[in-house]
Amino acid sequence: MPHKPRLFAVGDINAFFGLMLDNVSGLVIMAAILTGAFGMPREIVLYRMLPGSAMGVLVGDLLYSWMAWRLARRTGRTDVTAMPLGLDTPSTFGLAFGVIGPCYLASKDAYFTWQVAMGVIILMGVFKIAVSFCGPALRRAVPRAALLGSIAAVALLLIAYLPFLKLFASPVVGFLSLGIVFISLLARFRLPLGMPGALAGMLCGTVAYYLLSAFDLLPGAGHAVFRPFEVSLHLPLPTLEFVPGLTKALAYLPLAIPFALATVVGGVDVTESAAVAGDDYNTRDVLLVEGFATLVAGICGGVIQSCPYIGHPAYKEMGGRSGYTIATALFIGLGGMLGYLSFFVNLLPEAAVAPILIFIGIEITAQAFEATPHKHYRAIAISFVPAIACLVSIQFGQMLGGLGKSSADLSGELLATYNATTLLGNGFIVTSLLWGAAFSHVLDHRPGRAALYLLICALFSLCGVIHSPLPSGALFSPLSPPTPIVWHLAAGYAVMALAFALLERGRRSPPLPSGEVVAQ
Repeated sequence: MPHKPRLFAVGDINAFFGLMLDNVSGLVIMAAILTGAFGMPREIVLYRMLPGSAMGVLVGDLLYSWMAWRLARRTGRTDVTAMPLGLDTPSTFGLAFGVIGPCYLASKDAYFTWQVAMGVIILMGVFKIAVSFCGPALRRAVPRAALLGSIAAVALLLIAYLPFLKLFASPVVGFLSLGIVFISLLARFRLPLGMPGALAGMLCGTVAYYLLSAFDLLPGAGHAVFRPFEVSLHLPLPTLEFVPGLTKALAYLPLAIPFALATVVGGVDVTESAAVAGDDYNTRDVLLVEGFATLVAGICGGVIQSCPYIGHPAYKEMGGRSGYTIATALFIGLGGMLGYLSFFVNLLPEAAVAPILIFIGIEITAQAFEATPHKHYRAIAISFVPAIACLVSIQFGQMLGGLGKSSADLSGELLATYNATTLLGNGFIVTSLLWGAAFSHVLDHRPGRAALYLLICALFSLCGVIHSPLPSGALFSPLSPPTPIVWHLAAGYAVMALAFALLERGRRSPPLPSGEVVAQ
């Protein structure tokens, strides 16, 4: 007899803190960049852009919760975990520095900049909805090693590594929180009073932080700063304010579309990851919700696209069901309307929160290897390389920015390294997937199929979907590429594809007639 599905479980507490904090950090990062780096008015950023972006999370997570409930009812299972949805971090940086900031500096009109940013997000949402119908075919065609390897690369090198750096800003706080999170969530050690590991780690780290601050024992000149919470109601209602900005928004599409495409590919990846964990969702539905949530965010004034997060197996390990996505949807949605998101971010020290993200990154990486045939491990390994380049590229950019320099100030071998890193890192999630797929077939002794993926790499490199030489990672016309290296990259992939195709043809050559000897 099938069991009645449950919306909430004890594990939803852990899962909620993980997903909620990830989303909150995305909103705060966006607000900090736009108000700090570009000097945009706080009224536009906090009371128009932020609530609209939060609305996309509200709608998307509620729809994913409903999908999980529907799957649980259909299968009679009580352990179905909802797909997590949140704000896409790479495009948060990309659109802030490539679209919103430059548009504001050029126009000096914050209201018009908001209209343009809305238009860009709406166009990205429409694009993702249209492409979502190709998702199921992509999932069937691409080997599992490629699907899981590409998100494992993101998980380990971006989700786990970057938060790990926060631990060293306050080691006592960070390592205390990390130890509790790891022993409870990774080792499944039961904490006193049955306290959820994510909550216990964050609370212990936060208490330690404020105690150290009270005795002036934080590293460097660090100290706790309290900012009072002020209630302010801002309803992100649907609006047509984006219409005047649509024409200008079209000019930014070459930069925006790669970010939209990356989340579509990521959506296919995470659907496969969820299936491996036991929850087999329809790929098209997952992508449709992603596109619809992005569209809703744009129409309501948001400037960040929504996407399914890659942490499903980790949230399932925590014991999450549908409750954590419902709670996250309401917390983020109401937080955007009432303005309490920034208060909580200022209250919680980064070193106490980072271990939750580290756990999620490690869990996803482990799943990629556990669910993939041993012979394909090398394909997973090679899919990590573009993500490494993306990480190094981020560090390059931060270092140059901190010095008040740009790539134009580099020369010699350092400039060559910078350019090569930019080429390899741009479009990294698509590159990781294509490389993983190609070399999975190579390991299976099917060079002909590998050649097809290499030809796709050649075509994508001609227009900047992968390996764009532009620092922004924008698309361009293959008829007028920014630099000649574009043609060399495409030719390199084409030559490798040709070699594999010839090997495939040689393998299929008919055997020599009996008694015939090949001339030496």
